[in-house]
Amino acid sequence: MKSTVVIGHKNPDTDSICSAICYAELKREITGGEFEACRAGEINSETEFVLKKFGVEVPRLVESLEPTLSDIQYRKIDGIEPGISLKRAWEHMRDLNIQTVPILTERGRIKGLLTLGDQARFYMEDQDASALSKANTPYSNIADTLKGEIVVGNPDDKFSKGKVVVAAANPDVMEDYIEENDLVLLGNRYESQLCAIEMKAGCIVIGLGAKVSQTIKKIASEAGCTVIVSPLDTYTCAKLINQAVPVGHIMKKDNLITFNLDDLVADVKNTVSKKRIRYFPVLNAHNHFVGIFSQRNLLDISRRKVILVDHNEKGQAVDGIRSAEVIEVIDHHRIDSVETMSPIYFRNQPLGCTATIIAMMYRENNVSISPTIAGLLCSAIISDTLMFRSPTCTPFDESTARYLAATAGIDIEEYATAMFNAGSKLSKKSPEELFSIDCKQFKSDMITLTVAQVTSVSRRELDKVKSKMVPFLKELQPNSGSDMLFMMLTNIIDESTELLFAGADAKTVAASAFDAEPEENSVKLQGVVSRKKQVLGPLIRAIESM
Repeated sequence: MKSTVVIGHKNPDTDSICSAICYAELKREITGGEFEACRAGEINSETEFVLKKFGVEVPRLVESLEPTLSDIQYRKIDGIEPGISLKRAWEHMRDLNIQTVPILTERGRIKGLLTLGDQARFYMEDQDASALSKANTPYSNIADTLKGEIVVGNPDDKFSKGKVVVAAANPDVMEDYIEENDLVLLGNRYESQLCAIEMKAGCIVIGLGAKVSQTIKKIASEAGCTVIVSPLDTYTCAKLINQAVPVGHIMKKDNLITFNLDDLVADVKNTVSKKRIRYFPVLNAHNHFVGIFSQRNLLDISRRKVILVDHNEKGQAVDGIRSAEVIEVIDHHRIDSVETMSPIYFRNQPLGCTATIIAMMYRENNVSISPTIAGLLCSAIISDTLMFRSPTCTPFDESTARYLAATAGIDIEEYATAMFNAGSKLSKKSPEELFSIDCKQFKSDMITLTVAQVTSVSRRELDKVKSKMVPFLKELQPNSGSDMLFMMLTNIIDESTELLFAGADAKTVAASAFDAEPEENSVKLQGVVSRKKQVLGPLIRAIESM
């Protein structure tokens, strides 16, 4: 069974990442189940600093929760090698009750496919007496198919020239139709065996388990003639011998249709619906075969279980959230538009940080908080509350952060300064990178707006960012999918924000929202540091009153 994904919003901040990691750990402790912390975008410099500080790996990137082939009940089966006989291939398929089997290389890569139809066509079509030699059939395959034993010759040698001959006539007649390199099926008559060898046959198959004389063995060995003894009669040997052909000879090897585990089910359905093929191979990330699936399997999809942290809006959620099964939400933002098929555990509290809620849940469930978990939770609270300067910060956020700092063994003021400095290295970033550091999209009636935010402890650094972002926002807005773009340049030290904007009516909305006189591309807001509490609400109210 797949693990449950615990994931934050797109363009993740420190709270989104750390809350996912810590809540996944809490769920593992409480339930003993499999929970994996993931991320819906690239981490920023501040979060990278935090994870390195506490020795925690960056969570796996999940770009979409749309179901892939890894979510379906494909069948895991063993493939076969191209040298295996049709007889063994048939037994393999019969035992597994399958109609298609992959032919694999030694490294597990798919080389071809063999179906029951391929085998039926080979048997039903008129195969001439040279079929075995055309297929370069190993003598070991022939002996195995005829339940026999090679008493003279090398099992690895191949029957690659000549035809199959049934020696039912007298030796003087045999001389007329046995040619060099032929494979001769005969009985226990010494004269016939000797004649076949003298006619330079490549192999003789002696039926009915007849004992081979030492003289025949010696003559055959000197002549380079392989000798196989089978317990079957000549008729049965003649009937079965074509089953010794290696599967590589008749397998389909051109224009194979294969799929990878990470292929989207929707794309796979579109492809296979146009094919009259029953089974398709599945490959892993290294293109190694892992199983087969049928079109019927595409109808039975296991929806991925997901826990959302630090958001509950479809616009901020990882792509494909509609295809997943949301089973929990832990958040401190407004309640919005994520829909579920059944009741779920939904925890939303008016606190400054999701990590504060998760720290409460550790205590409520009597799960001890390790120094590493404490460090991550503390970092998230420091980041989301701007070291308790944000108006969203509550006394409980601060007291929780200070408790966690003591558990993690860090000086909270010194650590916060180092963390903010690590996240404030903005001047070397491109406009695209700056905009995506902490960017969220919101919808109000028919209008969509995007609000991004960067924070710094340096006014000079923010001025450099502004010079990059003003022209970038103007260029980006027409094709951004948002009617208006806003970007908060927040100075942590003096607790102020310069709000940049782009888009029709964006300047008017900013003026109305903050009762201020904007400049051409921005408005300065003293005492404003919180997007959630101080910026988003006024913007939406201003838009709705237009």
